[in-house]
This record gives sequence, C-alpha cells and structure tokens, in this order.
Amino acid sequence: MRVVIQRTAHASVTIDGHLKAAIGQGLLVLVGIEEGEGNEDIGWLCKKIAALRIFDDENGVMNRSVTDIGGEVLVVSQFTLHASTKKGNRPSYIRAARPETAIPLYEEFCRALSTELGREVATGRFGADMKVELLNDGPVTICIDTKNKE
Repeated sequence: MRVVIQRTAHASVTIDGHLKAAIGQGLLVLVGIEEGEGNEDIGWLCKKIAALRIFDDENGVMNRSVTDIGGEVLVVSQFTLHASTKKGNRPSYIRAARPETAIPLYEEFCRALSTELGREVATGRFGADMKVELLNDGPVTICIDTKNKE
C-alpha cells in the first residue's frame, strides 16, 4: 500500500457536485492499493499514520500526532499512486489492485484506521470521480509505502 499524507487545516471531497465529506484540522490520506497486499500491510500502516508526529507542540516542534491533537482524518482512494512512468508518456496502472481486490482492502483500511484513531474517518467513494480540496498546513506532505517497512 502506498499513501500520501497531507497535514490539513481543512479538507473535503465532493462527488457529482455534492459534498461527500469534510474535515477540519487533521490529515488527508490518499491511499493506493497494489496487488498482493493484505491485512498485515493495513495494520502496520494504520498504526504508523495514527502515531505520525507531524503536528506542532507548544514549542513549534513537530512532536504531536493526529491522535494527540484530536484531529480528523479524510481517506480517499487513489489508484494513480501506483502509476508507472518508465515507458512513454502515458502512465501504466498495471500494479494497482483491481477493484474486486482493492475495494474490500480499502474498506478494511478505513475501518482499521478508525479503530486505531478511536474515531470514524471521513471517506470519499472508491472508484468515483472525486473533487478533493484541501488547505495543506505547512505544507507538510509525507509519503509511505508498505514495501519500505524495514
């Protein structure tokens, strides 16, 4: 699994002109799922996201997690995180999991992250054409890939 995490002042996702979800201060998590991934990847990644210390403490040092600040989380599926650009100019998405594999894993990722955080995460809708807006706070953007756990 590959995620791009952005620290936000606020973020939202709109589908077909209707607001699907919105959060205040917290994290926007874009998640891409690759074939062959499973619950071990989900568990490791959710613990990492919940504990990631990228919010300022009273001294202005990034020393607090989204859990510490009581922040919100918006999770949006994004298969394009697995784009391969090795050949030509049209990205290939062959490494991205097919929907029949990715949808249950995405749903489990959202459930597991909610459990880890102790609160529900807001979500987009898998496979939908979504308009995602955010005010990146910092800016702070972190990329994590479960293939690089060690």
